[in-house]
Amino acid sequence: MAIHWEPVGDGRVLAVSDDHRFGTDTVILSYFAAPQTAGEAVCDLGTGCGCIPFLLLNQPVAPRRILGVDKQPDAIMLCRLSADKNELHGMLQFAEADWCFPKSIAAAGSFDRVICNPPYFQDGSGRKSSNAAHAAARHGQANTLTSLCAAARYLLRYGGHFCLCHRPERLVDVFAALRQSCLEPKVVRFVQRQSGSAPWLVLIDAVKCGRPTLTVSAPYVLEDENGVTETYKEIYGKYRNA
Repeated sequence: MAIHWEPVGDGRVLAVSDDHRFGTDTVILSYFAAPQTAGEAVCDLGTGCGCIPFLLLNQPVAPRRILGVDKQPDAIMLCRLSADKNELHGMLQFAEADWCFPKSIAAAGSFDRVICNPPYFQDGSGRKSSNAAHAAARHGQANTLTSLCAAARYLLRYGGHFCLCHRPERLVDVFAALRQSCLEPKVVRFVQRQSGSAPWLVLIDAVKCGRPTLTVSAPYVLEDENGVTETYKEIYGKYRNA
């Protein structure tokens, strides 16, 4: 497996490979899901190469502890290489585990915030990659959302936040799975390339045992007639200037 190092801000670098890398959705989710209060414990489910844990360190309020979880051994190997390279073992930890078995990850209620960029497509829909790692990242099983939300509920404390991104056309499915696990959608924000274009991504912040009130925030618009927007610069600032 060929490995190269990708800058992720503040002089830190991330080990990535052809099988395990990150894209725009992951960067935007890390910005949206960043803790707003000090001292949070965060779990990133399906962490891949560990991009979200590293990008969270760029935010104004950094978590006190971050656990990245992935069931693919090669992904966790990359994460641990990155933690070694950046001397971040105290704050960042990584575990090989499957969210279908959340008791293997941590004790119930261990986290203030759970984050996930899950597979968007069900098996049998969309074009499936011949690369096994890419297919696992893009295509889930019929019960992927259900098992993911159940894991988030188990890992979160009462009132904790579950932040995820998905495709807008799957929003009804996401809401149904969240409520089935007593995770109440509280904030929804769409992401658009330009103000007149349809959104390609939706971001959701749900609260464990939260009250049923929903805020639809103004969308993140990434481009305008002058190029990239101030929103884009804010999201990508430290990462791009690494």
